Amino acid sequence: MSVQSSSKTSITQRFDSYQPSKTLLAWACVVTAIATMIIGFSWGGWVTGGTSSKAAAAAGDTARGELASAICVERFKAAPDASAKLIEFKAITEGYKQRQFVEAGGWATMPGQTSADSRSVQGCATALAV
Repeated sequence: MSVQSSSKTSITQRFDSYQPSKTLLAWACVVTAIATMIIGFSWGGWVTGGTSSKAAAAAGDTARGELASAICVERFKAAPDASAKLIEFKAITEGYKQRQFVEAGGWATMPGQTSADSRSVQGCATALAV
């Protein structure tokens, strides 16, 4: 019985002797780049510049509304007749009438603006209703 181990090549020897063509290497790079992008945008949390700009604008609008709401509440509480106005405000049961009350009082109108922002009015009315 003869040993044929000399005719068999190991996986390492086959890997060392393998020489792919330039076309195969180019396609491997293209497929790898595409797979990386698919994985990155699907699961990696990557976003485009447009999506990032929209998210930043939305976050800025939300932050401005929250800040304006906080300022509105402080203005309401700083008014000379705040306790009477708060009783009057809490007597109103409908949400839209509460928002109208806050807007008519002028507490939600920020300096330099002629009218109140709807987000600040809504936030202020919600905070005062608690």
